[in-house]
Amino acid sequence: MSETLTKLSYQAFQQGKTYFGVIHKTLSSRLMNLIHPTLGQRGKPMTEEVLFKLQQRINQLLETDWQDTEKGVYPESLLFDHPWSDFFRYYPMVCLELPQIWERSAQKKHQEFSPEIETDGYPSYYVQNFHNQTNGYLSDNSANLYDLQVEILFSGTADPMRRRILSPLKQGLKAFNSLPAKQIRVLDVACGTGRTLRMLRGSLPQASLYGVDLSPAYLRKANQQLSEIPGELPQLLQANAEELPYLNNYFHGVTSVFLFHELPAKVRQTVIEQCFRVTKPGGVFVICDSIQISDSPEFAVNLESFPLLFHEPYYRDYTHDDLVGRLEQAGFENISTQVHFMSKYFIAHKPA
Repeated sequence: MSETLTKLSYQAFQQGKTYFGVIHKTLSSRLMNLIHPTLGQRGKPMTEEVLFKLQQRINQLLETDWQDTEKGVYPESLLFDHPWSDFFRYYPMVCLELPQIWERSAQKKHQEFSPEIETDGYPSYYVQNFHNQTNGYLSDNSANLYDLQVEILFSGTADPMRRRILSPLKQGLKAFNSLPAKQIRVLDVACGTGRTLRMLRGSLPQASLYGVDLSPAYLRKANQQLSEIPGELPQLLQANAEELPYLNNYFHGVTSVFLFHELPAKVRQTVIEQCFRVTKPGGVFVICDSIQISDSPEFAVNLESFPLLFHEPYYRDYTHDDLVGRLEQAGFENISTQVHFMSKYFIAHKPA
């Protein structure tokens, strides 16, 4: 009985997030069309058939999310781990940010940063107003708003999509079952605000966790969020994924969530090769990112509209890229893929 009530609570919780996201996007779109009518013409409206398929995928995603808790991949508490304090504190700021986002998009000002933001030393592809957000990924305000913005973008499904890395990761880590749990090392590349690391800690409570990101502001946010949960604090470093500051063959598992669509093609290959270098023989590398055209041709209109509505300069190339080929070129083998809602997963293994 308690399990049934927990599942019903989870479904209600997720449904509430979905409805909230849809309402927010509907109202903000109407307001945007009043202020900047040309912006609404950039994307194509979704047909009823596409909307129905999207809802089917959401339902499948949430059912898989629940089933993974039943299998013991992660505790039920992760299903309800929501940053409520950040929601009530920062949601008004998300709304106040919208006019600036629309203006920046209308004016095509995609490399606009406030004078106090230090941009020297970052790769040119990173100094972007991704999603047209103020100061890109280089301000504390951006870090505070990011998780809310992504949850709204995906209608409350961002966390369930992130959690889909946990099952293949734990499956891959079985190659090291002979080791004590505390000796297992897992790296999250482009860890951002630490949401994925929170989930990794819930799923792997004794493992040594590491996170690397280019943004000091996002690392400060990650440190704040990770300090709130029990367990050893993950080790966070500011670094470029093109030159990971770790020894060869150091990690038993490596993950990366929502990174590769924001990288130029050449850099994607470099980062994959770096991930291969730091992964132990027999280790596993799990990528979560956007679906691609070849996986979901029925959503081609959505994928083509996305970079037009949001500033994502490398997204279109990503949707046609052969990441399996790139993983093989780096030396990974036994590569498989999965699709859950609007995300695709690549599970690759380093030869033992």
